[in-house]
Amino acid sequence: MINRIRDIRKQKGMTLAEVAAACDPPTTAQTIGRLETGMRNLSLAWMNRIGAALAVEPETLVKREDHEQPRIIAKLTDAGAESLSTPRDAILPTELVDGAALVCLSIETGQGEYRSGDQLWMRQVPPDDAAKLVNRDVLAPRSGGRFAFGRLIDRRGSMVGLLPPGIGQRQIVIDNPAWLAVAEMLVRKL
Repeated sequence: MINRIRDIRKQKGMTLAEVAAACDPPTTAQTIGRLETGMRNLSLAWMNRIGAALAVEPETLVKREDHEQPRIIAKLTDAGAESLSTPRDAILPTELVDGAALVCLSIETGQGEYRSGDQLWMRQVPPDDAAKLVNRDVLAPRSGGRFAFGRLIDRRGSMVGLLPPGIGQRQIVIDNPAWLAVAEMLVRKL
């Protein structure tokens, strides 16, 4: 069975030791390395432990044989495009979900750095986490089924202040939003 543990771990920016420590119960970096390389069998129990440590669904750790996975084959550096020593699977952000719901904001009219046709993928977070999101673009629900979108510039108590991306727009203040969704990935067609 071919697994994608290393690809997911690298895309999340974690070391072998960090994944090992995040397992419940903790294990060793050497064990995680052996599971990654296939030197040790990846059982369902290990899939569940490592999936939880990487905050992904356990089935994401295993490659589907009936579907060709997109690959990361090169990187762009100061010197230009360079090949990777070993190509690796490109893991879609939708597979890297850590339990929080993903939502998508479709941009129909360009504003600020966003262009018409862009998709902004966002992860829902509880409003209590707003302090961590200052200076990030967020979407917040408003009364009457409406939404507000902009840079989170202020949080005081249950109030959040958003600055919309358009020129000359005024700050929007929302009292006690049910949730916030923080921008994670911009998808732009070329």
